[in-house]
Amino acid sequence: MRLGERAGLKPAEELRDYFGQALLEVCRRRADVVVLDGDLGNSTRAHSMRKEFPERFFNLGIAESNLVGVSAGFASAGFVPFVSSFPSFLLANAYDQIRLQVSMGGLNVKLCGSHAGLSTTREGPPPMSIEDFALVGGLPPFVILVPCDPASMIRAVSAAADHVGPVYLRSSREPLPHVYPDGDCPFHIGKANVVRRGRDVTIIACGLMVPVALDAAVILSAEGLEARVVDMHTVKPVDEEVIGAAARETGAIVTAEEHLIRGGLGSAVAQAVVRTHPVPMRFVGLNNTYAGSGTMPELMLKLGLTEEHVATAAREAVAARRRGAA
Repeated sequence: MRLGERAGLKPAEELRDYFGQALLEVCRRRADVVVLDGDLGNSTRAHSMRKEFPERFFNLGIAESNLVGVSAGFASAGFVPFVSSFPSFLLANAYDQIRLQVSMGGLNVKLCGSHAGLSTTREGPPPMSIEDFALVGGLPPFVILVPCDPASMIRAVSAAADHVGPVYLRSSREPLPHVYPDGDCPFHIGKANVVRRGRDVTIIACGLMVPVALDAAVILSAEGLEARVVDMHTVKPVDEEVIGAAARETGAIVTAEEHLIRGGLGSAVAQAVVRTHPVPMRFVGLNNTYAGSGTMPELMLKLGLTEEHVATAAREAVAARRRGAA
């Protein structure tokens, strides 16, 4: 069964194609936007604007530290640089420059991590980025955006361009179904979207796990449990208002992310729940392990990221609520 099929979502398309289209539109709208490429433009689709705006496209080669350093220079000169590469290369190889030059200066740099999460699949753990939320989340001024479908990717690129300050935008090579089928995707940094109503439990997800959460909600509904599903497209800062309302109104929360459980969405939501309205929680994500190699369905099954795993976590959270336990 394909991703989002239970929930009746429109078939998947590649987010990176929409990233390229959205980046080109931003460049047409704003003359101060430049694109810096780490020799991966064909893969990330950052090369979409090279033909129309060659004077604003810079391929700096496989040299991520230099890529970030040059972006800091552009930002210091009043430009809005979009830096595109795989997050496993960009964050791991250039973290020192990101921390010292971009983060500490609060510079207006947009880091775009393509092929994130498990989406390099058969290529194995080295190019996978399952710790990117934790790495970027430790840098105080950064915003983290994680679109879940084509419409939200378009809005995320525009929001990143208009936000003043450093942004990390996570993309995926894995085709994702249309959570927002008509392109009607509200997207405001720090404001989550409730994409399904429910009273019994809340599933808070981001990126690829949003359609998984919607599929899980269909499974639960057949059992008499109505799950609220929240698209937490901004992992930092999380929407504490939506989280608090979910805790008070449903009394149980599950988080779902294509990332390590520690240091990611689940950690951020748990902190917010403790501050607002403590309730039983369960966490779906990678549990202190690297992924291995395989197809996306194989990896998701192995790592406990399927809709059945999310549904099981929701049942456990509801059972804990009924027992009055954590």
